[in-house]
Amino acid sequence: MAKRLLVATLSLTALPLAAQTTTSLKNHNANAPVDFAADRIELQDRTDRAILTGNVEVKQGDMTLRAARVTINYSSAAQTQVNRMDASGSVVLTTATETARSQYAIYDLRTRLVTMIGGVTVSRAGKGETKGNRLVINMNSGLASLDGGAAGSGGGRVTGRFTPPPRSQN
Repeated sequence: MAKRLLVATLSLTALPLAAQTTTSLKNHNANAPVDFAADRIELQDRTDRAILTGNVEVKQGDMTLRAARVTINYSSAAQTQVNRMDASGSVVLTTATETARSQYAIYDLRTRLVTMIGGVTVSRAGKGETKGNRLVINMNSGLASLDGGAAGSGGGRVTGRFTPPPRSQN
């Protein structure tokens, strides 16, 4: 009985993150074009990177990333190819139904992994929120994992809150 209760408890605590991160990302087109806008862009051709600053907004399909600064790393072989984007400064990643916030984010376009670090909060309007220190989202599968981090940053645990569906009055 105790073992069943533990499994049930673990399943319930995993629900908020799973519900918040996989539903809108499982159909995300990670091959869609990426559009960006910013107040300023600095091109550093010798190091194959561009630095976007000021109200940066990067969009791919229905996913939008906003930050104070984004560094875009690219390779300039026969055709320019973006490999990675590093975002910092009040990073907000939104989809149709979820919002994730952190201090930093990395989008590796080769592996299709988004990693958000530092005070991560994932929320779904009216459905709850989950907090941790490091969120990794696989854009191909829609699978996400959230780690608590070091003991000094929020106790080293993933925390969350969700609202169960209303109980019928039969």
